[in-house]
Amino acid sequence: MLTVTAINQAKPKDKPYKLADEKGLYLLIQSSGSKLWRFDYRFESKRKTLALGAYPDVPLALARDRRDNARKSLANEIDPSETKKAVKATKANSLANSFEVIAREWLATKMQTKSERYQLNVLRRFELYLFPWIGKRAISEITAPELLDTVRRIENQNKVETAYRTLQATGQVFRFAVQTGRALRDITGDLRGALTPSVTKHMPSFTEPQQVAELMRAIDGFTGTLTVQTALRLAPLVFVRPSELRKAKWVDIDLDAGEWRYFVTKTKTEHIVPLCTQAIKELETIKPYSGYGEFVFRGGHNPDKAMSEAAINAALRRMGYDTKTQITGHGFRAMARTILHERLNIDPHVIEHQLAHSVPDNLGNAYNRTKFLEQRKTMMQQWADYLDELKAGAKVLPFKQA
Repeated sequence: MLTVTAINQAKPKDKPYKLADEKGLYLLIQSSGSKLWRFDYRFESKRKTLALGAYPDVPLALARDRRDNARKSLANEIDPSETKKAVKATKANSLANSFEVIAREWLATKMQTKSERYQLNVLRRFELYLFPWIGKRAISEITAPELLDTVRRIENQNKVETAYRTLQATGQVFRFAVQTGRALRDITGDLRGALTPSVTKHMPSFTEPQQVAELMRAIDGFTGTLTVQTALRLAPLVFVRPSELRKAKWVDIDLDAGEWRYFVTKTKTEHIVPLCTQAIKELETIKPYSGYGEFVFRGGHNPDKAMSEAAINAALRRMGYDTKTQITGHGFRAMARTILHERLNIDPHVIEHQLAHSVPDNLGNAYNRTKFLEQRKTMMQQWADYLDELKAGAKVLPFKQA
């Protein structure tokens, strides 16, 4: 029988050689110096060899345990080599169909229409909250209670909204697995109502004319860079999403026609923003500065990139506004939606189309970029003129009568 001392003292030779233990176990000393455990046996009259690992990762005692397990399999007429192959294949298959592999595949193939920031946020949540616990598990073997325990770790950190968003994205991964034949069903449906109800937080905004009047005067007096000045003045006039404003491209803007046409990634639709005379004036002001490039609002340090996503909110804070409780760049949308309907009596359908919301009409027709276009052109000019009146201190319109 081998001893640890004998194994440690064994030196490599020009050719591989064996140090025998007992019951078919031996140590193969390679000319490179590596020491490999092997077990020779016969199965159905055929001589076979089973690899049991390398020394010292597999010490002598463990090598003997593995040999004994192989002998027990032989006693039950089971080939240990075939068992090892089956286990290896099962592990490989499980890894290929793991939650992490499928989640990354889903992100790469199904989320390409989403913004890069959205994709990174989803991936970051997976990497922080799911992959460490269920990432290596075969997706078909994950149970609803197991997933719930994992998501509740997020909830227990008082991140209720994050828990909801993570579970929602997980459901999409499971449905993708079902579609590609790697899972039988989406288990997230079993978890409806299991998490603490999420309270939706609306973006802070101003909806009272007096507040809006003060805001418009503050914007008019802002003394930042020309890029941020113009973006800040244009934001309430077009009330698009902040990411759409900062990434506005000159190729999409027709100043002669008074239109800005672009693709809305959030709703996957083409959109038209009619430009009022005030908006055209702002764009004409900045065109000599950035018109030679791609973006209307170019980055300060890199003119080939768009303005920073934090620029508008940073400007609002410099003006003395709290972007958590008062107004944000996104809040201009809520401001326009509320006042256009309640103060200027604009049809909500016209407003919703201008906001590029994918809301079907009474006939079930989805958003159409040209629908209500003439009414929207009139509305946008009326809105800009109303803001000018507020800024000048003119009498505000009362709420519409019931």
